[in-house]
Amino acid sequence: MSKVTVVGAGNVGATCANVLAHKDVVKEVVLLDIQGDLARGKALDSWQQAPIDYYSTSLVGTEDYSLTADSDIVVITAGVPRKPGMSRDDLISTNAKIVNIVTSSIMKHSKNPIIIVVSNPLDVMTYAAYKASGLDKTRVFGMAGILDTARYRAFLATALNVSPKDIQAVLMGGHGDTMVPLPRYTTVSGIPVTDMIGGAELDAIVERTKKGGGELVKLMGTSAWYAPGAAAAQMVETIVRDENRIFPCCARLEGEYGLNDIFLGVPVKLGKNGIEQVIELNLNSDESALLNTSADHVRAVMEVFEGMDIS
Repeated sequence: MSKVTVVGAGNVGATCANVLAHKDVVKEVVLLDIQGDLARGKALDSWQQAPIDYYSTSLVGTEDYSLTADSDIVVITAGVPRKPGMSRDDLISTNAKIVNIVTSSIMKHSKNPIIIVVSNPLDVMTYAAYKASGLDKTRVFGMAGILDTARYRAFLATALNVSPKDIQAVLMGGHGDTMVPLPRYTTVSGIPVTDMIGGAELDAIVERTKKGGGELVKLMGTSAWYAPGAAAAQMVETIVRDENRIFPCCARLEGEYGLNDIFLGVPVKLGKNGIEQVIELNLNSDESALLNTSADHVRAVMEVFEGMDIS
């Protein structure tokens, strides 16, 4: 694979493009935005960084979808960011229209790309891209779980005073306050996290993780970008390298976990064809109940989307 398009030259998209360029795993990154000069400027700035940070990935900024032709992977970050007091679901009306237009425009120039959605509300925007693209379910999925688990692991690393490199975790469900961090599947260098931290402190970290995005919105007045952009770039790298890594991603479920016709965060094997496998964990009754509650919330937002006229 040699060509990746990132749609949206805002904070998240520009960060994704820049981090991806640093990884030096693709030949070209196209950064597309309706503000063409913004995209051109950020792409040029990143390209001028290449001699300093020593990478060869070329970057092109544009507002012209024809320059995205034959993209292997497309990352959609386009949409309005959250403002203080807004939930991810408040964004649905505006961002659903944007994702629909972007996906349809991309598909006019690329036959069978893999599409990674970052726009919020994530789970329903992934569903919107899936419908607009006509692609197989294995080739359209969302970036949420990698970011959410990163926040969870970062909070744990701080609390335990250990390196975040040694913390592994699984998180499921929708990208929002109903997400389901799974302490039972969280380890520190293979040691169960429950052996290293008290229950009350762990519960507090889980709750902070659920509201991690909102915490940053309150601090900065807008959504985060460093970690989300890096998370999307990590997904691209995994696909390009065909690493078959296990990541939590927003994927379409058709019977897994007893759920159907819904995009929801679950652990998957990510490789050159996109989602190579949805991994079904043996959840206990409490975990299953939390996952079903999260699914119910996502379905409620899906119903709002289905009732909209975005054509």
